[in-house]
Parts: sequence; C-alpha cells; structure tokens
Amino acid sequence: MAFWRIPIVSLLLLLLLSSSTMAAASFYSPRKGPTQTSIQERFIQCFNGNSPFSIPLSTAFFTPNNPSFSSVLQSTAQNLRYLVPSMPKPEFIITPLHESHVQAAVICAKWLNIHLRVRSGGHDYEGLSFVSQIESPFILVDLSKLRSIYVDIQGNSAWVEAGATVGEVYYRIAEKSNVHGFPAGLCTSLGIGGHITGGAYGSMMRKYGLGVDNVIDARMVDVNGRVLDRAAMGEDLFWAIRGGGGASFGIILEWKIKLVPVPATVTVFTVTKSLEQGATKILSKWQTVADKLDDDLFIRVIIQTANAGKNNAKTVTTSYNALFLGDAERLLRVMQQSFPELGLTRKDCTETTWIKSVLYIAGYSSTTPPEVLLQGKSTFKNYFKAKSDFVKEAIPETALEGLWKRLLEEDSPLMIWNPYGGMMARISESETPFPHRQGTKFKIQYLTLWQDGDNNASKHFDWIRRLYNYMAPYVSMFPRGAYVNYRDLDLGMNTNMNTSFIEASQWGSRYFKDNFMRLVKVKTRVDPNNFFRHEQSIPPLPVQA
Repeated sequence: MAFWRIPIVSLLLLLLLSSSTMAAASFYSPRKGPTQTSIQERFIQCFNGNSPFSIPLSTAFFTPNNPSFSSVLQSTAQNLRYLVPSMPKPEFIITPLHESHVQAAVICAKWLNIHLRVRSGGHDYEGLSFVSQIESPFILVDLSKLRSIYVDIQGNSAWVEAGATVGEVYYRIAEKSNVHGFPAGLCTSLGIGGHITGGAYGSMMRKYGLGVDNVIDARMVDVNGRVLDRAAMGEDLFWAIRGGGGASFGIILEWKIKLVPVPATVTVFTVTKSLEQGATKILSKWQTVADKLDDDLFIRVIIQTANAGKNNAKTVTTSYNALFLGDAERLLRVMQQSFPELGLTRKDCTETTWIKSVLYIAGYSSTTPPEVLLQGKSTFKNYFKAKSDFVKEAIPETALEGLWKRLLEEDSPLMIWNPYGGMMARISESETPFPHRQGTKFKIQYLTLWQDGDNNASKHFDWIRRLYNYMAPYVSMFPRGAYVNYRDLDLGMNTNMNTSFIEASQWGSRYFKDNFMRLVKVKTRVDPNNFFRHEQSIPPLPVQA
C-alpha cells in the first residue's frame, strides 16, 4: 500500500458510505427528467454526503458556464474530431483530488441515473472517455489530478496513480535508478490508467512483454463504490482489467507495476530509406527478421510520404527507429549478422541512458532535458482516423508496391509497423486479455491526419477505409485482429443503453479473440446492470427471465 494512504480515512469513509448511501436513496433518486441545474445541484449534494473530503467547486467541478470548462475538456484530448461543436459535451466535469471523490462520483451517478465517462488522459482515438454519442446527459470524471508515483527500487516496484503520464512514471523511476525501467508506451503523454487497461506496448516489449505483463497489483473503484485491490477483487477481475480495455469493469485508481532491469548504456538509431533508395526490398527483409532479432533489439518502421530527390517529387519514406538494450558495438554485430541490408553504421548510432532513449523514441531533440516528461503534455493534436492490423506472414513486394501507390494518394498518411517476437511470443494468449502473441510478426497502425476540421473529413475516412480493405488479404484473419487501445468504431458500436452481446462480439473477437467470452463472464458477475459502458464496452450476458 502506498505511503500516502491514511487508514483512519478509510474507516471514516466506510461509515459515511454506509449511512449516506441510504440518504442518497431517500433524497437523491431522480424523478422525471431533472433539469440541468437540478442534476448539478443534486449531484453536489449527494457527492458531499458520500465523501469525507468536500470537493472545491471552483477548482475541481466545472460546468459549461465555467470559463475553465473548455480548457479542462480539451486538456488531454488528442483527436480534435471529438472537440468540434457538434460533438456532445458533458453536463459537468469532476477532477477528483482524492480516491473518495471517485467513489462518491460512482455512487451518485448510480443514484441519479446519470451516465458516467472516465478519463485518465492519453490518445483515446475515438474520444470514448470524454464524449458519449449514445447517451445524454453524461458526466466526465477526469483523473488527471490523481498522479502520485511511489517508486520502491529495493522492491523492484512502484505504485502509480491513474492520472500520471507514462513519461512521469519513466522520469520518477530514472530519478531513483539508471538501471531500472518499465516496458510501457512510446508516447510519453499517455495516461497510465487507461494505457495499461488495453495492453501498453513499447520499445521494450520484445524483452519484457507489455505493460500489463508487468503489473502485480491494482486498486480500483467498482460499481458499488468500493475500493478493491487484487486480493479483494479476485483473480478473474484482476485478469480482466489488465488488457480488457478501459471503462468496462470499474475505475482504475492506481497500478502496482514491476520494474525491469535496463543497462546503464543503451543505443538508439533512426535510418530512413526512400523508395528510390530501395525501401521496398529493405522492408521485405525487415518483415522476415523483425520478430526473430535479438530480444534486446526493437526496430519499428515509420512509413509516410515526403518530398525528396532532385525534383522534390513526392515519395514514400521508411524510417527504422530503434532501441537496443546494449552498447553500439554489440548492436552493430547483431545487425551485421541479422539485418545487414539496412546498412547501419557506427555514426548512425547514439549511445545514451534509458531515460534519454525514452525522449529519443518520443521524438524530442537530443538537447531536451528529461524534466520535460514532468509536463505531461502531448505533442500530437490532430484531426485523425486510425485503424490497426496484426500480420502473421510477410507481405509480398507486389502488395507493398500497391500500398505505396495508395499512400501517395493521401495528404498526410502515416503507418507504424511494430515488431513482435521475443517475450511476446513466449506469453500465452490467455495470460491476459491481450491475445496477439505467438505467431504475430508485427502490428500495423494506419493513420490519416488533417487540419481543416470537418471540411473534407469524409475524403480522409474514405481513403483509410479503402486502404484497410486493400490490406485484408495480407493480415490476420478469422478474426481480423485489432488493438483495443486503437479503438475503431468502424468495427461496430453499442447503441443507447443496449450493449448487445451478439453485436459486441463483432469487435470483441477482433480485440480479444477467444478471451472475449471470459471478459463477458467477468462483466456479468461484477457489473450485471452495465453501469460502466460506452460505445465499445464489454457487455454482460442477458438477464435470464
């Protein structure tokens, strides 16, 4: 248990919850369609009756009339498509300052029958944490102020609150030790709470697996407003929250993560090859070796268009962006043996510390101090649409040529190919809900980005959907896999208050394969009335008459 928790507070909270929940039932149960004002007033009354710590309304409770409402709503949103005026906005936003505030929010949302969304920060590709397209009214619980981190180097672990960013976690670990790390995301602005619920892959996944593979405990608020740790929630629910997608089972308060060893010196490089420099054949070779390389080596490929060459003509570039857990001399030996086609040289390599490699992979300049990670700010805000695939067999060169042709047709396309193998192939598909393990060579992320809002958005949607259809013969099938942290509403979505098991199976099998049914059973047990729900949440089984 982290050092900042005070046992007497928990005792007081239990007493308050047991008495004030009855009060909520008597005085705050909604009648016929309360007005916006009455919703807010009733919620605040209920809230103050269900938390031993009152919430400061001026700094932690934001209505649309509050001048800070928009900035709070937009603070961690990455996809600007979900901030346009036509998108539904929450009735109000709560930013809890204590875990009892999260408990009270759940209790009062239940009693007042107000739909609740929860956000820990991060990409959230389809805006499900701060927009509800299927239910109104709704409220937003934003966990960004719950961001304490307690690192225990001697115990090789850390307790991390859900609102902390991946970058903050990395910084606090490195602050204590230069030979410890954690294998989570490459994008440092991700909120750790939601990031781990979907899997959490990063540049050390081939060595140590995903973030979920290195979680040893958790604390969450369940549908009844109780705080549960691993022992209290049981192994089935603990299994489900580690990779089963966010916001289906409860609200994560914090994770206890296992630290992993990293060398004092690591090496990074980025080598870019255009079509004119033989990119197609080099990428063909990468496909055959990427999942078989030394476990210490992670080489992803970032594919985009650029103007280059003598005539500054538009072309496709492939950038090999890598982290090696070792020095440059050993890296060059590994590359010469396994992937000489890339032509890596010593001058391409930069030896550095693990924390500096985090900055490098995240796209910061070499002069950026690690303290930038404490700002928790995203450098990526665009209008975009994304999709994903998993690849089991190398894509033939003829298909790559067709891919290049399609990329050249779009304004700002982006693809990222992330290698699997190593530890990823040694962990069972059923160990966590994240199933894309042995037999997967690499994952593809597709994106199209634009800046002109709703103008011409349909053009970009049409393009990425055509590209996705083109790739169908070359990626996983039965089901065609997808990554739950890259939510894709094209795969289907729930309707208002109706989370259909049959319909949800369409995307559930893509995200979780055979693990979907086990997730449904856990959901049915812990949240049978489907309080925690969104457009692609895990459904409970229908109630038997």
